[in-house]
Amino acid sequence: MSDKIHFTDGLKPSSQIGAALECLEVTIDERRGVGEASYTYRLLEGPLDTALKKLMEEAGEVALAAKDIEAAEVPSRDALIDHLRYEAGDVIYHLMVVLARYGVSVDELAAEMNTRMAEDAIALREGVALLDQEHIKRGK
Repeated sequence: MSDKIHFTDGLKPSSQIGAALECLEVTIDERRGVGEASYTYRLLEGPLDTALKKLMEEAGEVALAAKDIEAAEVPSRDALIDHLRYEAGDVIYHLMVVLARYGVSVDELAAEMNTRMAEDAIALREGVALLDQEHIKRGK
């Protein structure tokens, strides 16, 4: 386990990323009804291009942060890695907002990712969500 993370008291979820994404999904859904004062509301209900531009901007910032790490001297890499993680969080948030606009849930996203796993990897896990074949559409 990384020395950069800690856990609060209580039951630790088996998947931190799953718990975080589920919480983010709930928060995004709650913001649908709060009005223009909410940035998330404006991304969900405003022009699609606004949400897509932010997603692309944040993805570009992840790429630039990774390039900065490659170019850095060893002593300064930790701060740059922290910045990369921060920017990755922004990408995930904006991606989740775009998915929420179209009703794609965290479980559906997980099923999409699991569907791409090899059968031996699936066999190692219990209760793996997979997409039904009629919902697997690639491209247009």
